[in-house]
Amino acid sequence: MKKIKIVLDSTSDVPRGWIEKFDLAVIPLHVTWPDGSQEDDTRDLKEIQDFYERISKAKDLPKSSQPSVGEFLDLYRKLKNEGYEEIIVMTISTALSGTYDSALQAAKQFDLPVQVIDTKLASAAMPLPARRARELEKEGKTTEEIVKIIEDDLKKGRYKAIFYVSNFDFLVKGGRVTKLQGFFGTLLNIHVGVFINEEGKLIPFEKARGQKRAQEMLIKKALSMVPAGKKVRLLMVDANERESAKTLLEMLKQHYEVLDAEFTEMGKVITTHVGPGTAGFGMEVIE
Repeated sequence: MKKIKIVLDSTSDVPRGWIEKFDLAVIPLHVTWPDGSQEDDTRDLKEIQDFYERISKAKDLPKSSQPSVGEFLDLYRKLKNEGYEEIIVMTISTALSGTYDSALQAAKQFDLPVQVIDTKLASAAMPLPARRARELEKEGKTTEEIVKIIEDDLKKGRYKAIFYVSNFDFLVKGGRVTKLQGFFGTLLNIHVGVFINEEGKLIPFEKARGQKRAQEMLIKKALSMVPAGKKVRLLMVDANERESAKTLLEMLKQHYEVLDAEFTEMGKVITTHVGPGTAGFGMEVIE
């Protein structure tokens, strides 16, 4: 068996424990503040929590940027030097970032086989196909077979991403959604539900006043996408909203056969676009 490395970008909000467990590499996107200072989107918990506090108080939001072709090449070289013979890269949706293009351009310039997959996902949904890839590898699948199965899974909608945001202004200012008529998230205690559609776009679908109704809104949306009773695996995610994420998990357990579930924090780049007070989940539907 060839030694394969799986690379995620930092918008995957991957649980820290998974990085070693599933032999993953995480390439950081970047955050640039209005004063020109830049920082990497790391998975360091203290850094993430500090970022929540700073962005909550910020008058002007920072901008996010994708890794450069050169940064991907540097990572590929590092992995080659560590003895990896093949690389699979899974990136955030091309509808949300240019990260896929950077990864692909670097792959074309590199002398090891590098497969790049546009997951058409973001945040907590993205680590799920990475874990699946490792499980397929254990079954004896080749890299080509793994990539084909993952791409087929993505087309079939095996993975879902559903969230609510507590401050819709973050999404609008970040330019990742259009402020549709009727979605006014700046009203007091209004939460807006968003999901990632089959094209990999972030779509607002409903609004709710208060946290409890926001949670119910997400469950209703999940049930419209995945029938009750299905076997699912969950990755719960939040930006300073952990208790709500825990409640969401208990609610999901009432409707689905939850095979496993873990919690993770939204990183700096995703939080830049959705804001603190966001909670939701990535879901893998088991056939």
